[in-house]
Amino acid sequence: MADPVVLIHGAWQGSWGWARLIPLLEDGGLECLAVDLPGSGTETVPPSEITLETCLDYLEGVLAEIGRPVSLVGHSGGGIIASATAERFRDRINRIAYVAGMMLPSGMTFGDLQKELQGQEGFSQGISDRIVYSDDRQSSTVPPEEAAAIFFNDCPRDVAMEAAMKLTPQAEGARAIPPELTPERFGTLPRLYVEATGDRSVVLLAQRRMQELVPGAKVRSLPTGHAPQLSKPALLAEALIPFLVGKA
Repeated sequence: MADPVVLIHGAWQGSWGWARLIPLLEDGGLECLAVDLPGSGTETVPPSEITLETCLDYLEGVLAEIGRPVSLVGHSGGGIIASATAERFRDRINRIAYVAGMMLPSGMTFGDLQKELQGQEGFSQGISDRIVYSDDRQSSTVPPEEAAAIFFNDCPRDVAMEAAMKLTPQAEGARAIPPELTPERFGTLPRLYVEATGDRSVVLLAQRRMQELVPGAKVRSLPTGHAPQLSKPALLAEALIPFLVGKA
């Protein structure tokens, strides 16, 4: 029997982002649970109370309820949460897949990575220079038109705008964070990196630099934008299922 799959959304998003992918994974024999991290989706927690630890505490409860080891799938910034979850709860995690995800090395934020890559061919700030911060800088939002153009650029216009309108404020305490990882725990996990070659948010240059910085992942390449689970769910399912059922 394949391990259950916990799907972790990226910044400003929620469990709704996986709706088109889940039936395809289920058809492949996988039991799936898409979560809403604290303060995201349907989870209304004040931004000032949200940190990486808040997210890990929440996921500890999810893992306890499932009651057996799982696979993690992290999209975009959800990759950081997935890595940290695997480090903390190594005995409950059997593998991680990143979907255009932030597979960052220990101690590095995505902002650090962007500074390293700035000026190189293929570099873009993505959504970073279009974010609107709250007055107290505790949270941020993304204007819908910008989200549609950057996150959902390869979706039909109506699909892109529908998704963009679902985005919710993102707590900075669960976004601009460096994972703390060790070779003995996180480093022993099988990993898959699904890169999106048309990504305008986590651009391909950044995705491939993360693959260099955190080597050892199997790699699948998809000709999609930042959210293949929305724009090309069948392609993404095809890339994920062999790994998640333990055949890749």
